[in-house]
Amino acid sequence: MTIPRRRFLAATCALGIAAPFSPARAASDYPSHPIELIVPVAAGGGTDLVGRAFAEAVKKYLPQQPMVVTNKPGASGAIGTAELINAKPDGYKLGIIICELTIIPNLGITKHTASDLRPIARLNADPSAITVRADAPWQTVDEFLADARRRKDPIAIGNAGVGSIWHMAAAALGDKTGISFNHVPFLGAAPAAVALLGGHVDALTVSPGEVAQHVLAGKMRTLAVMAEQRVGSALFEKVPTLKERGVDLSVQVWRGLGAPKALPQELADLWAEVARKAADDAVFRDALLKANLGWAYADGPSFQAAIDKDRAFYKDLVPKLNIPKA
Repeated sequence: MTIPRRRFLAATCALGIAAPFSPARAASDYPSHPIELIVPVAAGGGTDLVGRAFAEAVKKYLPQQPMVVTNKPGASGAIGTAELINAKPDGYKLGIIICELTIIPNLGITKHTASDLRPIARLNADPSAITVRADAPWQTVDEFLADARRRKDPIAIGNAGVGSIWHMAAAALGDKTGISFNHVPFLGAAPAAVALLGGHVDALTVSPGEVAQHVLAGKMRTLAVMAEQRVGSALFEKVPTLKERGVDLSVQVWRGLGAPKALPQELADLWAEVARKAADDAVFRDALLKANLGWAYADGPSFQAAIDKDRAFYKDLVPKLNIPKA
């Protein structure tokens, strides 16, 4: 069966994709039924928001069928990611892939790696930020690090759980500066923030977006971000990067669109174009802006390069941390 010429030309023109679209290796009438988007975390939070905002934006650029979000949480994203890896490569099951994919193989949580997937496009990225309570004694990150070096009892830093990206951020900070921190795990960034407000930990290394409401309310102060450049939002534009303060460290969370490894090139090209348009759509960008999440679109090759860089970084870092393997 072949795609009717009229329908094929209409679809390619709507997407701005040049013919030909070969039906030989792809579904003959794609998409003929709803497309599932796996989000490998629980509903709520940054990753879920990115997935749902993307699915909403896709409606304009692939209107034939809806994209339906399915949450498959567990094991730092490993459960949902494994389902994506093992899915039939027909374009009807795609997924949000997350930075933990470059971390958890080193912890024995999963055997699959980023090489088992096909990255289509990065959609979002946010740096780690060192944040303390507004009444903390440190006004700058220099004061924070100096105090941490001379303390007998280590500063307690809350994170989103062992092996999470925010645990890695605090661990990388310790590795880079030679400072010992007390890493306190929570079930996510939100409960870690509550613990900071309650005085149960001294600092956090979660993203700016995850503390934005508390910073805006005057309850927290962000001392530095682990990024190549400052965060662009007005709330954090005066916050320096660690590199500005002499610590060469960048750690970020990222979320992007991924597919089974064997997805046919024709479908990969189609989704690359859909992702580019949807990521630049006001529906998607406004949703991220409202949630203080960073827009960071990157095409497939650029996304792959970022993944490879993180894989090398965590392959080197994780063994230094002496974290018991699962």
